Amino acid sequence: MSGALLVAGTTSDAGKSVLVAGICRLLRRKGLSVAPFKAQNMSNNSVVTLDGGEIGRAQALQARACGLEPSVRFNPVLLKPGSDRTSQLVVRGRATAQVSASNYIEHRQALRAIVADELASLREEFDYVICEGAGSPAEINLRATDLANMGLATAASLPVIIVGDIDRGGVLAHLYGTVAVLSPEDQAHIEGFVINKFRGDQALLAPGLDQLERLTGKPTLGVIPYADGLWMDAEDSLGTVADAPVGRPRPPVGATWLRVAAVRLPRISNTTDVEALACEPGVSVQWVTEPSRVVDADLVVVPGSKSTVSDLEWLRRTGMADAVLAHAGAGKPVLGVCGGYQMLGKTIVDGVESSAGRVDGLGLLDLAIEFHADKVLDRVSGRSSFFDADGASGYEIHHGRVVHSNDANLLVHDDGRPEGSVRGSVLGTHWHGVLESDVFRRAFLRWAARRAGRTGFEVADDTVVAAMREQQLDLLADLVADGLDVDAVLEVIERGVVHL
Repeated sequence: MSGALLVAGTTSDAGKSVLVAGICRLLRRKGLSVAPFKAQNMSNNSVVTLDGGEIGRAQALQARACGLEPSVRFNPVLLKPGSDRTSQLVVRGRATAQVSASNYIEHRQALRAIVADELASLREEFDYVICEGAGSPAEINLRATDLANMGLATAASLPVIIVGDIDRGGVLAHLYGTVAVLSPEDQAHIEGFVINKFRGDQALLAPGLDQLERLTGKPTLGVIPYADGLWMDAEDSLGTVADAPVGRPRPPVGATWLRVAAVRLPRISNTTDVEALACEPGVSVQWVTEPSRVVDADLVVVPGSKSTVSDLEWLRRTGMADAVLAHAGAGKPVLGVCGGYQMLGKTIVDGVESSAGRVDGLGLLDLAIEFHADKVLDRVSGRSSFFDADGASGYEIHHGRVVHSNDANLLVHDDGRPEGSVRGSVLGTHWHGVLESDVFRRAFLRWAARRAGRTGFEVADDTVVAAMREQQLDLLADLVADGLDVDAVLEVIERGVVHL
C-alpha cells in the first residue's frame, strides 16, 4: 500500500482543501502518482465526474492538481444540504436518500465500509493518497460515528496534520484545544500543525509555536503565507459572503466596467459558476442579498439552488424578485443557471425537493419545469445557437426537467438536442460551468454589455479560465513548497503512525 496522510482542520474553512490541493500538485511535480480523498463532504458545490456521478468541487480541483479526472472514488460520501435539518445523501456519486442529523446514523455502518474500500483501493493504485478531513476533529460529540476525521485516521492508520487559519484569531488556542479534547488514542495520530494565511514577521510567531510544541508534544510543520491572488473554486457555499466581491477585479480593457450582481440565495449551489466572469478584466462581480444592490447592476445572475422553490420564495419575501423583474423590464440582461433558470420560468411542479406541488415562477421565460425523483447527472458539450459560438461545455446536476418551452434556445447539444432559453434580455440554462467556455463567455459578455448600454466595455481576448485555474494550483504548490517542511511531511507519510 502507498503512503497516506490526513489533513484535518481546527475549523471549517481553515485551509484543508487548499493545503491538500497544494500538496497534491507539489507531489505531482516531483513525478509521483498521487490522489486526493475526502471520505465525507458536506457541500452544495459539486461537479459531475467522468464515471457519471457527482463529488464535491474541492475534490475535483484536487484531482486536477494530481493530473487526474474527477472520480467518485475521491469523495464517496457527499451530503448536500437542502434545509437546516435535512440533506441529500450522495453515495459513490448517486443520490440515495434524504437524511437528517438524527437518522444519518442509520447509514453509518454501510458508509464506513464504502469509505474503507475506496481508500484501500486508491492506496493500492497510487504512490500517495492525501486525505482531507471534514469540519474539525474536535467535534467530539460526533466522534463515535465519525467517517472523515479521527474515525478515518484510526480505521486506516493514518498520520494526521492539523491546519489552523491565523486570520480567524486565536489560532494557537485552536490548535492546542483541538489536540486537548481528543482521546489519547486519537492524539497518537497527530504528527504536527500547519499555520495557514500567515502575514508578517515569523519571528514574532516562533515563541508561540515553541510553547505549543512543549504543551502538546507536536511540532509545527509549516507556516503557509497569505496569498491575495488565491480565490478560485470555493469549497463550500458557506464561504460565499453576501455583498462581497468575487475574486480580485482587474482594470477594464475598454473605457468602462461591467457590473454583475450575483444573487446570494440561501441554498445556493455551484457558486463557482460566476467565478469565470470574475476572471475577466473590467468585470466586477458581487454577491448580493437585497434589492438596492441590483439597481445599479448591468447584469444580474441568478445561480443554482439546492432548494429551488424555497429560494424562489426567499426572492419574493426579500423584494429581490421585484428587483430582478424591474431589471429585466428595463431591458437589462438577466442570466439564470440551473435552479436560477427554473425560477425564471412560468411554473414549477416540485414533489421532490420541497413537495410544494405547483408554484408560479417569475414568468420571465415561457418555461414549465417538473421535478423528477431521479437526478440528471451529465457532462455536456455543444455550441451556442444564439451567440453562434462553438466549443460550449459544462455539466448538469438537477431534478427539474423542462416540460414546456416556447422561447428560442440558448444552446444546442452535440447530438442536436436544444438547451436553455432566450427571451428578450433574459437567458437561462441548466448547464453549470458553461461560462468557463472562453468563446461562449466572451460572446455572452459582449451581448450583456450591449443590452446594458455599456458601449465602452471591451472583452479581453486572452482570458483562459482553465489556464487561470492551473495558475491557482501552481500558486498553491509554490506556497506549500515555501512554507511547509516538505521533507518532514514526507517522512511522516512514509513512516505512518508509530506512536500507538
